[in-house]
Amino acid sequence: MSQVPADLRYTDDHEWIRNGNDGIATVGITDHAQKTLGDIVFFELPSVGKKVEAGDAVGTVESVKAASDLFSPLTGEIVEINTEVADEPEMVNSDPYDMWLFKIRTKSGASSNGLLDAKAYQRLIGE
Repeated sequence: MSQVPADLRYTDDHEWIRNGNDGIATVGITDHAQKTLGDIVFFELPSVGKKVEAGDAVGTVESVKAASDLFSPLTGEIVEINTEVADEPEMVNSDPYDMWLFKIRTKSGASSNGLLDAKAYQRLIGE
């Protein structure tokens, strides 16, 4: 069974979002995603300063099994990437909720209506 922390929000694309009090959200991939992908070998992360819309493809995650797009869960601007994950992508397999991928400053008034709470995400993944 996958870990699904109750304090996070989730997307249908298996990303988690931790909202900060400063309007900056932290984004990573879920435990379910890393288990499904298997051993992660590479991340292509978005550029700092890139303006994105919710649902935009912003990068790639590659594993020994497959490659998948990373999507922005929110509208805003990429303000930071986790270079540690880019250098050692396999770290996400051991702790997906500590190993975030990028941070986004959400656009004022941007909606987060499409995000799931923990219970809804557990239903989505069948747990």
